[in-house]
Amino acid sequence: MREAFLPSNRQARLARLYAATALACVLACAVPMPAFAQDVGDMATSVPSGSQMLLAADTLVYNNDNQTVTAVGGVQIDYGGNRLVAQRVEYNRNTKRMVASGNVEVINSDGTKINSEHIDITDDFADGFVNALRVETIDKAYFAAESAERMGGVLTTFHNGVYTACEPCEDKPDKAPTWRVKAKKIIWNGEKKTVRFENANFEFFGFPLAYLPAFEIADPTVKRKSGFLIPGIIFNDDLGVGVKIPYYFALSPTYDLTVTGTGYTKQGFLGEAEWRQRFNNGQYSLKIAGIHQQDPDAFLDTTAFPSTAGHNVNSGSAGDPNKFRGMMGTQGQFAINSRWNFGWDVLLQTDKNFSNTYNIDKYNASVHQSSVYLTGLNGRNYFDVRAMHFDVQEDTPDDNISARSGQQPWVLPSLDYAYIPDVSVAGGQLSLNANARVIRRDDLDQAFSTPFNPLTPTERVRGIEGESGRVTVEAEWKRSFVTDGGLVLTPLLALQGDVDYLNASSASLAAIKEMATNPEINTNDDMRSSFARYMATAGLEMRWPMLFSMASGSSHVIEPMAQVFMRPNEQYVGGLAVPNEDAQSIVFDATTLFERDKFSGYDRVEGGSRANVGFRYSGSYNNGWGTNAIFGQSYQIGGENSFAAPDLVNVGAYSGLDTTKSDYVGLFGINSPNGFAASVSGRFDEQSFEIRRAELKAAYSGLPVSLSAKYAFIQAQPLYGFTTDRHEVTLGASTHLAENWRVFGTGTYDLQQSLLVKDGVGFAYNDSCFTYLMTYSQSRDLNTREVSQTIGFNLSFRTLGDFGSSSSAIDTIQ
Repeated sequence: MREAFLPSNRQARLARLYAATALACVLACAVPMPAFAQDVGDMATSVPSGSQMLLAADTLVYNNDNQTVTAVGGVQIDYGGNRLVAQRVEYNRNTKRMVASGNVEVINSDGTKINSEHIDITDDFADGFVNALRVETIDKAYFAAESAERMGGVLTTFHNGVYTACEPCEDKPDKAPTWRVKAKKIIWNGEKKTVRFENANFEFFGFPLAYLPAFEIADPTVKRKSGFLIPGIIFNDDLGVGVKIPYYFALSPTYDLTVTGTGYTKQGFLGEAEWRQRFNNGQYSLKIAGIHQQDPDAFLDTTAFPSTAGHNVNSGSAGDPNKFRGMMGTQGQFAINSRWNFGWDVLLQTDKNFSNTYNIDKYNASVHQSSVYLTGLNGRNYFDVRAMHFDVQEDTPDDNISARSGQQPWVLPSLDYAYIPDVSVAGGQLSLNANARVIRRDDLDQAFSTPFNPLTPTERVRGIEGESGRVTVEAEWKRSFVTDGGLVLTPLLALQGDVDYLNASSASLAAIKEMATNPEINTNDDMRSSFARYMATAGLEMRWPMLFSMASGSSHVIEPMAQVFMRPNEQYVGGLAVPNEDAQSIVFDATTLFERDKFSGYDRVEGGSRANVGFRYSGSYNNGWGTNAIFGQSYQIGGENSFAAPDLVNVGAYSGLDTTKSDYVGLFGINSPNGFAASVSGRFDEQSFEIRRAELKAAYSGLPVSLSAKYAFIQAQPLYGFTTDRHEVTLGASTHLAENWRVFGTGTYDLQQSLLVKDGVGFAYNDSCFTYLMTYSQSRDLNTREVSQTIGFNLSFRTLGDFGSSSSAIDTIQ
């Protein structure tokens, strides 16, 4: 035998040959593991053309007698972004086999790591053998086997293989992972992208949990593969126990279909199908679902609604065993260009509560907003136009006094436009806003007390039966000046104009005239068919921020602040002329104290001259703590007070702004670097300082305990149907029992009703590859005191899927 060191030119040629063969063979053998999406051909040709090979080794020996090339000691090959490291590599030119041994590691260009003690493979990538193989993918999935064989360039068989997505413990690398699958044989099909396990055991925390003679899954990195998805379990008093089994069809790279069958012990079989399709500029989905109910009478509630016995809001007439219920929903969003987006979300169903009752994903909310929209955004300019309808999914029959579904309007359409020029105007900022809406309602939306008491005027008309429309255009200009003494002066000019029309039904007019219990509503006025109004505002804001620095290192900013707005009186208010659709809610507190117009929408416009006076404060301390505060009051200094002029929904009542001097409003908050934060806010009577509204919040987030507490108080509001004060306390807590275990709970208690409104507890386990969640909750109806209970659980195995109930029962504290 003759051994010699190779000349440099021959060394380069053979090294290039050996490196290309060795790396490609090793990668070809490793790729068939389920952790990869590419097949052998993909991997072998993934090296960019023209790539240079770099070889480093302590010794490179050529054996002419045996026709072998051997690299020994610290062998490292870099080729096309891939790397091979081993203690010894030998290539046999006669057998065309390459053998790498001694801490062999291959690092793919995508970050995947393959470790083995011995690799023996042919240079045509078709057949090979690997000992003690271990694979770590880029997304932290792990495969290992005592040996592996590759045959025909398609099938790879791993003997005594293991798969897990759990990261190994650094302190105890030999400790069993949370879960793993052990199999006598793992067969990967590179053409079908499937992984088959034979004679497999599923181990959980090191203990065998289930024996599976044979099962097959898709390659975990294959994003789209036809097959069964993880099933789910559902429980409901009216539906019974349900088992949900979905099947996924990967029909094309751009569209797919998911078909789901759910069997309920009480109601029968529910079928669902969802089609999804993706384009270069957007995507859409279409979902249908339906069921022939076996027991429609299960939904009847003659206790809550005795007058509706024999009528089933959820399934039509009672006693119909084949009552069909179903839905069709579609969602989509498309980018017309970089500035414009078009989309829709539409729900159609046989009755108003089907999707909520059967928990149809994407359409199960208690209030679903169906809409079609067009949106544009360019810098500080915004445009949005949309048509909307609100589907209230409720159990209440339509003829019940508390039913809301039939009273919801069609918005056809609503438009918002905002424009802020890039250049200043007269040294200040000009902003333009436009809003338009058309509303049609088929039924009068009228709120009554329950039961109606003529001595307490609690009847309100929240929406007319008929059609109304409005176009609003608003312009605002403001500019800030800073004096030498630090006083900031900001003059403001604003002009708003509205054009409205109204086509109310006779039923609406008759219902409104019944509101004679409120003498401030002028029921003798005629319902106007059209009108125009305007509001001009001249204002001045004055702020004087003062900074104080203390010797202790803390700093404090106190900012006295005052605003004056001069305006004419609000037009067309206090009678039948103007319906109020979008300004029915008003909360006067510290956050809205310095708003120019405190109404929440455009249908009401604040009129009369007003002054807002108060101060803002913020402080920071060298230990990391911080404080902030706002306090002030608002004054009606001229003209008529819009909040004292009631409309059809009594929007200004109990607002704290309906007197010449408003209630006081204040807020104080603190926060700390250790996770603690608290705030208190309230509204106080302007004469007696009696609390009208208050909220106290505190929270701590840290280890091992997280806590939250909230107290809310609202004084009685008879005009809104609340004849007594409302007090409510909500508490929540979460604690880590161990590194991965957590127990949590929450509860809400109504102090006025002496009733635990809702409560829930749960526990969870979470690590890098497994999540377990178990919850139990209760809720109670304030009127009937009826208790409903919910149990939820979820098991999530990373890369394998989820299993459990369709939704968690309570909100958890993180």
